[in-house]
Amino acid sequence: MTARRLILASQSPARLALLKQAGFAPEVIVSGFDEDAVTAPTPAELALALAEAKASVVAARPDARDAIVVGCDSVLDLDGEALGKPADAEEATARWKAMRGRVGTLQTGHCVYDTTSGRYTSGTASTVVRFGEPSDEEIAAYVATGEPLHVAGAFTLDGRSAPFIDGIDGDHGNVIGLSLPLLRRLLARLGVGVTELWAPAS
Repeated sequence: MTARRLILASQSPARLALLKQAGFAPEVIVSGFDEDAVTAPTPAELALALAEAKASVVAARPDARDAIVVGCDSVLDLDGEALGKPADAEEATARWKAMRGRVGTLQTGHCVYDTTSGRYTSGTASTVVRFGEPSDEEIAAYVATGEPLHVAGAFTLDGRSAPFIDGIDGDHGNVIGLSLPLLRRLLARLGVGVTELWAPAS
């Protein structure tokens, strides 16, 4: 049986890796959506609105016919402020100095579009993140790697910042960029079984 087409509407290598590790073989189509055009009252609502916008833009493309399109976007909720990717090294440094020793919530919006039926659904996964207390020297060394400039909240669990995260409460994959359990539940709402999207075993 041929698996249904799965399209990831994101250029995130971490999201792509998560899907591949879970048995999927997604195509990648980047939305090119202007994220600065979206505002929302809370970080969770912002993450969801961005995910919905990305998925809908890609789902409307002719090359996304007869596919399942998944759009995601993550922001860190730190005391009600939505923190996405830092603009530059200076902002990443300030961000880490503000986060250390504190607790934030990583909010990831997910939107799943079935372009065959035209139906879509969405939801947000939340994971509590407990930040450690890296020294100024450790923060400077981390920022110098360039990694925090490419990830929401200026940190990730699957990279060099992992030693600076004391723990999480919730879905590990969600912090990396995509909650597989939430993805399964959203697919089920559209009448799509997660196993229908698995790549054939080699």
